This record gives sequence, C-alpha cells and structure tokens, in this order.
Amino acid sequence: MTQIGGSDAATELASLGPWPSPAPAITADEYASRIAKARTLAAQEGVDAVLIGAGQSFNYFAGLGWGETERLVAMLLPLDGEPIFICPRFELGSLEAELAISGDIRLWEEDENPIALLADACAQRKVRSLAIDPAMSFGFVHRIRNAMGGLRIESAAPIIDGCRRAKSSAELALMQQAKNMTLEVQRRAARILRPGIRASAVTRFIEDAHRALGASGNSFCIVLFGEATAYPHGLPGDPELREGDMVLIDTGCRIRGYNSDITRSYVYGEPTAEQARIWSLEQEAQQAAFDAVRPGRACQDIDDAARAVLERGGLGPDYRLPGLPHRTGHGIGLSIHEAPYLVRGDKTPLEPGMCFSNEPMIVVPGRFGVRLEDHFHVTETGAQWFTPPSPAIDRPFA
Repeated sequence: MTQIGGSDAATELASLGPWPSPAPAITADEYASRIAKARTLAAQEGVDAVLIGAGQSFNYFAGLGWGETERLVAMLLPLDGEPIFICPRFELGSLEAELAISGDIRLWEEDENPIALLADACAQRKVRSLAIDPAMSFGFVHRIRNAMGGLRIESAAPIIDGCRRAKSSAELALMQQAKNMTLEVQRRAARILRPGIRASAVTRFIEDAHRALGASGNSFCIVLFGEATAYPHGLPGDPELREGDMVLIDTGCRIRGYNSDITRSYVYGEPTAEQARIWSLEQEAQQAAFDAVRPGRACQDIDDAARAVLERGGLGPDYRLPGLPHRTGHGIGLSIHEAPYLVRGDKTPLEPGMCFSNEPMIVVPGRFGVRLEDHFHVTETGAQWFTPPSPAIDRPFA
C-alpha cells in the first residue's frame, strides 16, 4: 500500500483519538532535584542567587508554563532558603494553581514597581551577585541593573544549561510521546496529498490531527512543495501540489511543554534520478551523524561527520550550495531549539541524556531541497533514535 496519497483528511481524522498511553508528569521530587542542582552550579559560579524569568526555564524549575510579557513574573533562587516568586497580584490565583513547588510569593499592584520588590528581596537575602536567565528581555535586565547599581550581574546560562541539557528518564518519556504523536501525524499528512491540494489545507489537517491525538495543536508547521523546498523555512504564498514535486513537511507539538520536531521529504509521484540521488545522500549524512555519537565527543564532531558524506558526494564544502546551509542539529527539550548545538565551534562534550535533532538538509538552489529530521538522545555507549528514520524516498515511514 502506498504511503503517499490515496486518502483524505476526513477519513484520516475519523480514525484518530486521544493518545492511549500518556507519559506521566514531572514529579515533585524531580523539581526538588533540579532546584538543588541549580544551587550547586550557582555556588560553583560564585553567585548568590539566580533570577529566572517567565518562559521555558521557569517551567523547568517550577512548573509554570507562562511566557514573558511586559509584566515581571520571576523566580529568585538564593543559595538557601525558599525561592521567592514575584508576580502581579491579580495573577495570584493562576500562579498558585500552576506552580509545582512552594515558595515565598511577593505580589505587586499595577501601579507599583516590581523591580523595587526584587531589590528588597535581594537585600533581605544579602544577594550581592545575581545570575540572570539569558532569555529574560533586555528591558527587564536594564531596569534591574539601574535599580541595583551595586549588584554584580552575570548570565545564568552556565547554570541553566548545566541543568537542562541532560534530560531525565521522565523528560525522555514526555519527548518520546510528543515525537510519536507527530510522526503519526506526518504519516497521515502524506496520505491526504493529491494534485491541487494547497499547502494551507495540509497545515490545517496537521493542526487538527495533533489536536485529535491530545496535543494543543501544532507548535509550528512548515509545508513546502516543489522549488519552495529549496528554502529551509519556505517562501511566501500558498502553492498547489503538482505531480513530481518534492514535498517537505516539518512540524511538531508539545506535551507538558516538551517538544517534537520532525521533518519528512519525499516526492509526490515518480522521483527523478537527481531527486533520488540527493535524497540518498541526505539519508547517508543523517545516518553518519547518528553513528558518530559517543559520550565525550564534541558536538561539532557530529556536524563534521554529516558534512564529510556530503562532500564525498560532490556537495559543499562548508555551507556552499548545493549542500548543507545550516548546522546539522540543535538541542531540544522544553525549548524547540536549545543548547548545545551540532555545529562547528560548539565543543561541548556529549553526555548521556542530551537530546538533539539530526537534520543535515541538502539544498539544490532554484530546484528543491531535502531535509530528513529525526531526533536522538545520547546513551552511555552512543545514541538512540526517538523515531525511526525514513527508509526510502518512496517509503518515507518505517
């Protein structure tokens, strides 16, 4: 049975239902161990406290999945004692309902200055050096610096990345569920393709399919046909699918904040010899990157392994086209792109629990592009796929 075409959106959606075996939530004990590790790393960095703003790191340490807005919501984590949460008073009920850890909650009204509240908390805890979440906006950091001129401010990146980069078994399970769901959506999306279908119709189907499986919809979605596949993130417009087009679909969802991000490339119809050759090189490069993974190796070595395959195939070198215009992969977890990265210059040693995309895309300018993207996590001896890679250009799903 063909994996590409032959069905329609209504038929595929009718057979989807909530995911049968959802991964469990992060436990209170795991949140406590994260806080403890952050404090250990902060002490090693020589800082008195860490300030975490609303966003993925707040979610990581305290279970609060809010994004940053113009109103300061933050967690001050001293080396000992309770964490201090700073929040608008009118958000108290929502904060208490979502927080996964306890702490000292300090509230500010709309006509009050939350930076003053933070300054008081730092003074009470005798904080003289503060490591700030690098994802916090410059506007907040600038106001903090101006309000607390005697405070030594540093980036909390070494502390936050040191905690988040290696995933626990609970995190791996949540990511596995998200990736399994997206792979199933990718399978169904391939089946609804037909000549004349618009990219927007495929995007809507992917949104509906993710929701049918229990996600909140797409975290993002890229659907490209034909020449648009030669642009890693596409072109404006809403093209129709034609016979012989390369198809590139890149999408993902979130489960309890943890991301999937899977790309499939294949041809609608009969592939040309050139499409088949480039697709096979892409498959070989993706496998070479996976095979190169060992604990202790530098992240950049994995990028080198993929590029060596492409150069032997006459592509590149480096970022020249036809070839690979970007890094081989990115870290993934609560952020869809997070440190470290599989790219030249990133010498971070691989360690068990690190999770990466593997996507050494090939671009043939003005014609087409091929990106096969699956994810792996580093094990004690090598790497393990979250999802099985594509077996063949005419059989994109194992």
